[in-house]
Amino acid sequence: QVQLVESGGGLVQSGGSLRLSCAASGRTFSSSAMGWFRQAPGKEREFVAVISGSGGTTYYADSVKGRFTISRDNAKNTVYLQMNSLKPEEAAVYLCAAELGLAGTMSEVGYWGQGTRVTGSS
Repeated sequence: QVQLVESGGGLVQSGGSLRLSCAASGRTFSSSAMGWFRQAPGKEREFVAVISGSGGTTYYADSVKGRFTISRDNAKNTVYLQMNSLKPEEAAVYLCAAELGLAGTMSEVGYWGQGTRVTGSS
């Protein structure tokens, strides 16, 4: 049974940083892209970032470019999202995704995690 378990969410002040982790179990995803999406209250889920299986290719939503960094450790079957200079409007549930295309299309995601909540504090 495949599981994606996110961690690292919490309360963060405007301009602060957080590092999210997503540990996969049940199978290895070293040859599959993994990514992050987020869903704020009352809003649709949106793409944040994606990384190729090798880690050599990454894509980001325009709104997070230059502030967020996605990375992965295939030996640990884990993907990370380093978030810097966070904005209050980025408070959301951040969800890990596995086996998706590099375009970050939600309908192509094979596996979803349950999410970790990032709460903003001004």
